[in-house]
Amino acid sequence: MDSWRGNLRVFWTLFTPGTFWLLVFFLIPLAGLFQDSFSDKISITETAFTGTFANYVRAFDTVYLTIIWKSIWISAVATAFCLLLAYPIAFGICFAPARWKPLLLLLVILPFWINLLIRTYALIAVFRSQGYLNLVLGWIGLGPFEMLYNNGAVIMGLVYVYMPFMVLPLYATIERLDRSFLEASLDLGGSQVQTFFKVTLPLTMPGIITGIILVFIPCLGSFLTPDMLGGANAIMIGNVIERQFKAANDYPFGSALSFLLMYVTFGALALRAYFASRSKGVDV
Repeated sequence: MDSWRGNLRVFWTLFTPGTFWLLVFFLIPLAGLFQDSFSDKISITETAFTGTFANYVRAFDTVYLTIIWKSIWISAVATAFCLLLAYPIAFGICFAPARWKPLLLLLVILPFWINLLIRTYALIAVFRSQGYLNLVLGWIGLGPFEMLYNNGAVIMGLVYVYMPFMVLPLYATIERLDRSFLEASLDLGGSQVQTFFKVTLPLTMPGIITGIILVFIPCLGSFLTPDMLGGANAIMIGNVIERQFKAANDYPFGSALSFLLMYVTFGALALRAYFASRSKGVDV
């Protein structure tokens, strides 16, 4: 491939549109939020940049720390469930006949074709007191159970929404896995369990780490699913941020909370890069 310096016209033609889009619709608004996080609220609609750290200090109040910890806990549990469910699904797709793989992958990404709000309303229809799940349980003499407006409902909703983000990186890693390693382990006397934990799991660790990051970070910042399935009993940090920008009109504090989540994101990406550099598996 020729050096880009020898094709400057082509380089700038391809480079300019994407850079312009990121600059205007991402970096500039992000810079505005960053400035607001160091500002004071002087009226309902106006802020003044003062360079204060009061908004970040306020974020470490006991009330918000409790919500942040609860958000981390719910996100971690949802991510763990996604991993436990997605790993065998990804494995099954990889080892399925070639003619079935496109259809199985289509079924994994099919929920993306439906609006998130509609999917959440569908979950409400499933989990409510007179919903489909309680109806089925009633046929065998169980229930009805209160499945909505609690942490469990939020976790189930997050697992349903973000499951594809775990399946796809795992599938990409397992699909490129050299299966001769598995055969060699079995030929040398290793059991299926030993082969999984000593060969398969380490070689697919990059996909696992990528999937965990792709699921955990969106779960941590989610606000629609907790709001609709958890109500007032399962408030997460995403709901607090959303209310700062809407109901409270406190842009400085909302911006500070948003950037704290962004710092967590950067930390997660740094950990992913660290583990990927040490891993000998198949990267994605």
